[in-house]
Amino acid sequence: MTYETLIHNIGQLVLPKQSSLPLKGDDMKNLRVIDNAAVAISNGKIAWVGSNDEGEAFQATEKIDAKGRLVSPGLVDPHTHLVHGGSREKEMALKQAGVPYLDILKQGGGILSTVEATRSTSEEDLYEKAAFHLERIMSYGVTTVEAKSGYGLDAETELKQLRVAKKLANAYPINLVSTFLGPHAIPKSHKGNEEAFLSEMIDLLETVKKEDLAEFTDIFCETGVFTIEQSRRFMEASKDHGFGVKIHADEIDPLGGTELATSMGAASADHLVAASDDGIKGLAETDTVAVLLPGTTFYLGKDSYARGREMIDSGASVALATDFNPGSCVTENLQLIMSLAALKLKMTPEEIWNAVTVNAAHAIGRGDQAGTLDVGSSADLVIWDAPNYMYIPYHYGVNHTSLVMKNGKTVWERMESHGLHLSRSY
Repeated sequence: MTYETLIHNIGQLVLPKQSSLPLKGDDMKNLRVIDNAAVAISNGKIAWVGSNDEGEAFQATEKIDAKGRLVSPGLVDPHTHLVHGGSREKEMALKQAGVPYLDILKQGGGILSTVEATRSTSEEDLYEKAAFHLERIMSYGVTTVEAKSGYGLDAETELKQLRVAKKLANAYPINLVSTFLGPHAIPKSHKGNEEAFLSEMIDLLETVKKEDLAEFTDIFCETGVFTIEQSRRFMEASKDHGFGVKIHADEIDPLGGTELATSMGAASADHLVAASDDGIKGLAETDTVAVLLPGTTFYLGKDSYARGREMIDSGASVALATDFNPGSCVTENLQLIMSLAALKLKMTPEEIWNAVTVNAAHAIGRGDQAGTLDVGSSADLVIWDAPNYMYIPYHYGVNHTSLVMKNGKTVWERMESHGLHLSRSY
């Protein structure tokens, strides 16, 4: 048998269970692992998986020696705010000095400063900035990523963000899933007139759908932002236009956003730091994925994290994401999030791997395309500078990626040269 590519001498091969539904509860504790493995690739797909002894007998146009290292599916990051203008590093000192967020807003900071920067940045410059961050995301082993709008808060800029995301999806060897998050905050122009702003965002749905700029919509349901009823209105309108729905829910106050998500059949409910017991029960009873963002809690210096351990033990489906954004989680490193999930959410290594592969894929409608390495699936995989799957969350804060493949082609590789590690994107 001759294949295009054979990866052999794999010390440990991670094979999350492919399923038509996200893994829930005890199923998240099960992770398929093959020691001393090999993988064959043809036509951009996984053609064979088995023992290294069997693989050594095959012929291949290209052979890659994994040198006893770990190989896994490409990671999936199901919640990012990839396209935005500016940065907010000056706010860190204010936060450290104890300046309340509302005072930072009054000084021109906070989310509205990012809105102003995004509005004033050209589409070309937004593309270049987002491309820089996307390449870094890929370097951490991510082959499928979600990108939200939400820093426009007006029709022109929201569409500009979505068009940039679409251009990136066409230009880069990565699955990029776009989400319209028009109702991310209340713009200054609509303070006291939130219903009118929400109506404008609902009116924009038709254009977003017509131009094929997003698959999902999202809304920030939180005290001082959008209420449960406003969120329901937006989600119902989104479903009427053919979008899948997602929601920023119960990040600060337990308003019932988790319950709304499950009742609406949302693909995911995200944040969930303050999710109620009833909300967690609803997650266990439905296929809505809880997308947890421990990096945000960490960066904001808060002590209370989402109850990931309780969610899984109750039977819910949990995924992990970076929430990469300029204000509350400034990292593209999903590997770091895996460590925080172990340390702060009390998730096991097996649960963590399922949460950044198969469940994360289901959270953005890619459960049939990403997160696994079963025969017939896309050959999206990572060779890690690690001996086993437990090592990645254990050794935190660094990049363990050695090589990233998308559809069987190398798109990022770390190369040795004169004792130095040199990274190159595709």
